[in-house]
Amino acid sequence: MGVLLLPIFKTLALVLDIYFKIVVVEIVIHWLIHFNILSVKNKYAEKFVEILKKLTEPVYAKIRSKIKPIADFDLSPFIVLLCLYFIAQLLCALCEMVL
Repeated sequence: MGVLLLPIFKTLALVLDIYFKIVVVEIVIHWLIHFNILSVKNKYAEKFVEILKKLTEPVYAKIRSKIKPIADFDLSPFIVLLCLYFIAQLLCALCEMVL
């Protein structure tokens, strides 16, 4: 049974890791735009930001519906990162139990 579950857990862990990195890149890009280091007038930067928003905004919206921004500071990306980290650690523990 462990032979079948291990690839599934590893694939899920990989997907979580990729999404974790997407969220981190989105946070960094947002900060770069906020501090005028990166301009969204660049068509490549604008397209990249649009793709990142399409990937992250549905998850952020669900969290924002439950937890409102505090003093105009949106906590949803950080909550997503914490949840992804927790799930990844859970998957690692399950992988060890299967072996």
